[in-house]
Amino acid sequence: MFAISLGDDGAELRPLEPWHAEEFLANMDRGREFIGQYISLPDVVTDLESSRAYLRSYADKAATDTGRICGIWTGGKLVGGVLFRTMDIQRGSAEAGCWLEPSAAGKGLVTRAARVIIDWAIEERGIHRVEWVAAAANEPSIAVARRLGMTRDGVLRESYFYRGKRHDMEVWSVLAPEWRAKKQAADSK
Repeated sequence: MFAISLGDDGAELRPLEPWHAEEFLANMDRGREFIGQYISLPDVVTDLESSRAYLRSYADKAATDTGRICGIWTGGKLVGGVLFRTMDIQRGSAEAGCWLEPSAAGKGLVTRAARVIIDWAIEERGIHRVEWVAAAANEPSIAVARRLGMTRDGVLRESYFYRGKRHDMEVWSVLAPEWRAKKQAADSK
């Protein structure tokens, strides 16, 4: 299977597939409370069966070209991941997202991994607009959107009901021409 290096620290981005269900569940168990602050993933992946089902749903999305999921590994251990929750090739839009266990936070892993999948979506799949939706209180996720060069499109006020509370959600995006221009500017330095 292939792996894409995420830098000199040995971190890698790899496909996350149903046969990784045990490792994915262990990743959720290590970061359940931390990850679950803003997203429901740890509430969905609670045992081996639900872990396998979740990864199978993304295998189905990959087969129909409507989503993707990749894991971030450091030192041979799954510590998080990035995904396209949705992908609409015909309309040229996708929504990217992420999760990370606490031991891997603050190292730039999500930003580096998201760059890889966004570049793939734009350059290989012809996606025109990539969105990043995050709870307004999720400052690390919003910082990733900024580092990716995304523009804040707006706030969906109290649009996400999660764990008994309504949350404002910020929508960020990058368009293919903006992505390419930023990439070209970085390459010319």
